[in-house]
Amino acid sequence: MNPGTHTQRRRTRITGAASWVLGKVLGGIFVLWAVATAIFFGIRMIPGDPAEAIMGGPGSQASAEALAAARAEYGLDEPLAVQYFTALRRLATGDLGTSYSLKNPVSEVLGELLPPTLTLAVLALLVAWVLALGLAVASTRSGRAGMALASGLEIVSAAVPHFWLASVLIMLFATALGWLPPVSTATGAGLVLPVATLALPLAGFLGQVMRDTLDAAQRSGFALSARARGESEIGVLLRHSLRHAALPGIALSGWAFGSLLSGAVVVEAIFARPGLGRSLLSAVTARDIPLVTGVALVSAAAYVLIMALSDAAEKLADPRMARA
Repeated sequence: MNPGTHTQRRRTRITGAASWVLGKVLGGIFVLWAVATAIFFGIRMIPGDPAEAIMGGPGSQASAEALAAARAEYGLDEPLAVQYFTALRRLATGDLGTSYSLKNPVSEVLGELLPPTLTLAVLALLVAWVLALGLAVASTRSGRAGMALASGLEIVSAAVPHFWLASVLIMLFATALGWLPPVSTATGAGLVLPVATLALPLAGFLGQVMRDTLDAAQRSGFALSARARGESEIGVLLRHSLRHAALPGIALSGWAFGSLLSGAVVVEAIFARPGLGRSLLSAVTARDIPLVTGVALVSAAAYVLIMALSDAAEKLADPRMARA
């Protein structure tokens, strides 16, 4: 190969990678700005006075002077545009403010709340992947009857709402059988029901996409060619077909992680599990603007990061995507 051509290709790959990273960074900044703006104006449309939340809620019966002092201290007496740009300037420097209701820096609160929610979402995503891929492989090897049964299970699973599934799992495994705790504790057993509640609907959705792709890959030309060369069915599956079946799942993993963070709001409330979702509900109720903004920004940042990693993994798994 001509050394000049090799060098040119290397420069093209580096330039393409740098453009991809820059595009992701700029896209992520835009998403975070949009989320911060939507939260800022959205939460101010909720009836009530944020100063009451600072003073402990409507039940605190704070005096008018105390409420006015709270507004002045937190800048709530400034025009809305001034409050907006002040908030953006603070966020740009990494200052998330102080929680109105908890009286602690939002960054410290998020440091305690983020790990339980990320643990829940990551475990649910892994379980969903294992279930979806396992069911796809089993069904494509069991004929039309197996494919039809798997398709039915996937449709039912994908359509089940989180709150209904959580109620059924609690009644069956906690109340009737007594095998698992009805609330999410710090033990492994306490994670089973919350993870299952998030993972089962997602597994149904991913399984539908993976099974169709795996079935098409098993009947494709490269699979037939591999069989003609004497390769076993297991070899065709592991070396050729599974990679194609995984591609749509990888592409959907970023979206799936975002849906898991949304589902965590319901699951953490039902299973009394500490985390971002449960705290977000309390913060919205209390009009705790800094905490709501912090939770939303952290969730959006996690979603943007996972989407970028999913995109990168898809390009690595499929060279055609890398050249696109």
